[in-house]
Amino acid sequence: MGPRAVPRGARRLTPLWHPSDNFGPRRDGAVPDLVVLHYTAMASAEGARDWLCHPDAGVSAHYVIGRQGTVWQLVREDMRAWHAGLGAWGSVTEVNSRSIGIEIANTGAEPFPEPQMAALETLLAGILQRWRIPPERVIGHSDMTPGRKIDPGPRFDWARLARRGLAICAAPAAPGDFHADAHRVGYRVEADRHDALLSAFRDRFRPGARGPLDETDRSLMAELAAKYPAT
Repeated sequence: MGPRAVPRGARRLTPLWHPSDNFGPRRDGAVPDLVVLHYTAMASAEGARDWLCHPDAGVSAHYVIGRQGTVWQLVREDMRAWHAGLGAWGSVTEVNSRSIGIEIANTGAEPFPEPQMAALETLLAGILQRWRIPPERVIGHSDMTPGRKIDPGPRFDWARLARRGLAICAAPAAPGDFHADAHRVGYRVEADRHDALLSAFRDRFRPGARGPLDETDRSLMAELAAKYPAT
């Protein structure tokens, strides 16, 4: 299966339209070339959905996915939703104008249930196909803002998305300079924020790892830098 195909056995997805007024045009004629995954950090998917539509919130997303697989669309994909805030990925410093944001209903302390992950797969496959976005451009909120944001968190199943060609995984290579390689991959973190970078990297590519930076971390980051440079 190619990275832009609908996963085998996935249902066709028709999101429920629930419009938010919290959006605007993409700046400077930008089109989406990133997808940013978040968790809502709220108990109720409907509560998160409604907050992202509230005029006082100042935030929004293109999609919200409930625990049972319900998908609401809040903002048209060609418009700029307000989900990314401060942060950067590679040369992209105004992430909202270059991305599609997906909020996944989860408190951060619970697993992501099967119906929800299946809906995410189908939604992602369509987005990547429509906008010709490669799987390495699917990132977490924590990737673009290590330390400030931690979502979608260590319980999110990135490996599952990678197996379906909807994200990437890391394989061992000759170890290199962890921070230099991280910069090449797309992380924009100052050297004095080493712990934040290491935590964000491990949550995604080496879940459950603990302790100081080691050869495995350097090896995996080196492979990502060689295979998926962001610039």
